[in-house]
Amino acid sequence: MAALKRLLIGRPLKSTELGEQKLNKKKALAILSSDALSSVAYGPEQILLVLVTISTAAFWYSIPIGIGVLILLAALILSYRQIIFAYPHGGGAYVVSKQNLGIYPGLVAGGSLLVDYILTVAVSVSAGTDALTSAFPALHEHTVGIAVTFVILITLLNLRGVTESASILAYPVYLFAFALFILIGVGMYNIVTGHVSPHLHTPVGTPVAGISLFLLLKAFASGSSALTGVEAISNAIPNFKDPAPNNAAKTLMAMGILLAVLFSGIVFLAYYLGISPNSQETVVSQIANQTFGRNFMYFFIQGTTALILILAANTGYSAFPLLAVNLAKDRFIPRMFTVRGDRLGYSNGIIILGLLSIVLIVAFHGQTEHLIPLYAVGVFIPFTLSQTGMIVKWIREKPQGWVTKLVINTIGALISFTVSVMFFATKFAQIWPVLIFLPLIVYLIHRIKKHYEAVGEQLRLSTCEPAVPIEGNVIILPVSGITHVVEHSLNYAKSLAADQIIAVYIPFEREEENRFEEKWQKWRPDVRLVTLHSPYRSIIHPLSKFIDTVHRKASESNYQVTVIIPQFIPKKSWHNLLHNQTSLMIRTYLLFRKDVVVTTVPYHLKK
Repeated sequence: MAALKRLLIGRPLKSTELGEQKLNKKKALAILSSDALSSVAYGPEQILLVLVTISTAAFWYSIPIGIGVLILLAALILSYRQIIFAYPHGGGAYVVSKQNLGIYPGLVAGGSLLVDYILTVAVSVSAGTDALTSAFPALHEHTVGIAVTFVILITLLNLRGVTESASILAYPVYLFAFALFILIGVGMYNIVTGHVSPHLHTPVGTPVAGISLFLLLKAFASGSSALTGVEAISNAIPNFKDPAPNNAAKTLMAMGILLAVLFSGIVFLAYYLGISPNSQETVVSQIANQTFGRNFMYFFIQGTTALILILAANTGYSAFPLLAVNLAKDRFIPRMFTVRGDRLGYSNGIIILGLLSIVLIVAFHGQTEHLIPLYAVGVFIPFTLSQTGMIVKWIREKPQGWVTKLVINTIGALISFTVSVMFFATKFAQIWPVLIFLPLIVYLIHRIKKHYEAVGEQLRLSTCEPAVPIEGNVIILPVSGITHVVEHSLNYAKSLAADQIIAVYIPFEREEENRFEEKWQKWRPDVRLVTLHSPYRSIIHPLSKFIDTVHRKASESNYQVTVIIPQFIPKKSWHNLLHNQTSLMIRTYLLFRKDVVVTTVPYHLKK
């Protein structure tokens, strides 16, 4: 197993090598922007899917709606840039909400993002798998297996370390951006040079019957799904090379500019070329087909699009472990999430994220389209809370230039809140589960916190009851025969200078009881033997009753009861399957007994 582990994730790294695992801006842009950039492939299409319910004449509204999405993007980028400098240790929406709005808003933000990152992996991998099976229909019946395989590969890649995964994943992300820049550039050139008919689209401003503000807001909310993943950089500041906040802020701005250009380019081309969404071909595919035809460039664009949809899952792997670290440091989730693995990544968070994503993929058979609204609303709730938290921070602290910062966050909060409300108003049938699982997550996190507080209170010397002095020790030694294992355990018991050693034998038959007592008297007459006949063939029950009896008498004199369990260890681990695990059962049972010390004395077999 150790050799396999080394093969899959590489040699362990020293803690002093942590600095080498930090990301520069180019790698960080690729690894932390893949989710946001991949949404360009479906964000504009979501707008058209709403508008087409009126008529294709309403497609011109995609232009002002796209501008509205860009305004929201600008507000989010500027806001998260402020968050990066205000909270340079990461945590994003969770830390901002907790410190400015209170614990429960913070837990709502943190819980939403944890679930959203799991959905990020499941939805991205499933979408990429769909693109692959569309190109190769024979693979369609293996959708779940292919998606699970992709999750395992990405999980292993992240377990190898941040820089190693970034080095590999940077190429597909930049290839996707390069491919779309070519698509947008050639498309714009064809428009300017008159190679595209101006009659393919409805002119901007054309009156459309049946249009309403509600429908436009619904289209805006759907198009805002292109902004998922914007918050990932603010959560992952500790992954950046020093100066981390400055590098994170520059990376965030670069991502915002890149996302804005690609999104606006696809929205405009879709409008000008009169692209209408359909279930057989994506909007990006139709634009590429009209621009290049079914040649190499078309398949290059489709290939890089499918690849980045799969690799968008890596944003979850970058942000989920670091958000989990912040929650674990505050004792809201298990402390194991703060432990770094062999390759200095937070491997527990990476593994848990991979496992939960696989559960989602299997549960929904790789068809996670109806999870996308949950995916989007899971982002906009933290967006709204973090922006509101920053408003409270500026009003309370009033630093230099706080009015400008307040205006930016107020605009962002209002738009994010509007989008969240629109999701609930227009997609309630799809997102109602959030009203159930989010309170459950907050409750679970709260109970974990209470547990840690209770444990700390009981372990603290200043608040615990004073320890009762131990005046002596009574040792109980369960035995199953006269063997080297028992002899070894008896020698250990005598070395403890106990006041009394009691060997306990539990026979199922009376004849067996008499024979063993005779053998024991000849072998170790100096050690007291107690036999407990068990007509119902139970070992735990009579042993437990005997320990209770001894403990009652011992506690009167402040004596400690210690149970020593002899256990032989086979040479090969699979040999354990050939033996009764009686010692393991006794130890497991006694560990939950109060005021009884349990000690296992192993005897290792040589062959």
